[in-house]
Amino acid sequence: MRHATEHADVATITDVATTDVATEELESVLRGGPFHVALRAAIAARGLPLQRVQHHLSRYGVRVGVTSLSYWQQGARRPQRPESLRAVRALEEILQLPEESLIRLLGHADEHLGPERPAGRPYRSVVEASGVLERLLSELGVPFDGGVHTVGHHERVRVGARRELLGRESQHIVRAHEDGVDRYVAVHHGDPGCAPERMAVRALENCRSGRVRWDHDTGVLVAELLFDTRLRSGDTFLFRYGFDDGTAGVCAEYVRGFRSAGGQYALQVRFDERALPVRCHRFNQHSAAAPRSGRHPLPLSRHHSSVHLVEPRVRTGIVGISWDWE
Repeated sequence: MRHATEHADVATITDVATTDVATEELESVLRGGPFHVALRAAIAARGLPLQRVQHHLSRYGVRVGVTSLSYWQQGARRPQRPESLRAVRALEEILQLPEESLIRLLGHADEHLGPERPAGRPYRSVVEASGVLERLLSELGVPFDGGVHTVGHHERVRVGARRELLGRESQHIVRAHEDGVDRYVAVHHGDPGCAPERMAVRALENCRSGRVRWDHDTGVLVAELLFDTRLRSGDTFLFRYGFDDGTAGVCAEYVRGFRSAGGQYALQVRFDERALPVRCHRFNQHSAAAPRSGRHPLPLSRHHSSVHLVEPRVRTGIVGISWDWE
């Protein structure tokens, strides 16, 4: 029996760049920053899960939580207290970086990010989350490529009155490239502080729910969606599913990673009329360690309280929408 899994469409999770590319990108962001991008690139280049980084810090006599490390590399929080700055200097040694390379970048804050900016839903903990995803798929006996390619994917994200990620819904069209495909494994990656055990998977059209697995620390959840037929190579299949979340705090962006090119992707973010952002932007990212590029303002439809983007043919990497609440 063949299994289908999230292929060109893994939410916020992509392959880690090769060592040479990651090192080159790291050198670039260490020169120009910002701090959170440099820290994220350094962790990715060394291939260390955040738990291991925390363990190494403890050996230096510095106590920093995994959540704080995650927020630092997202740009959701900036280390400012003396203990936090001591941790940054220790990180320079742990990650084998030049002396003062990270501390120096803390003097150049991003204009749009302040120390109290709420944690959003950025691409985060790439190495850690990718390892967790592989483990969860292994528990289900499912490989990354389960025999399908994405032809089209229209994703609708809902943000609630408390500015939280309420959930998302996907209308998905896939084409089988192997015989016998009878299911698809969708992946959801929640915001920091989320509780995947309290999330709900909804099979909405042409599928039914199967097994569900999650990891609390990273907020990764995987869910089987079972078809009522077995696809032959070349067959297309349309189905619809969703995830109910609402378990984390304030959401500031939504990102999606693509492991391979091809297919159309459309992302729509709808806000509660009682809580509208002041501005929205789209952006791209070539890899987990690369700086963001292609930042472009998106007009907010006051009638529908939403913004959207369309990628006629996706490329490997990351695409997303971010917004500012004030």
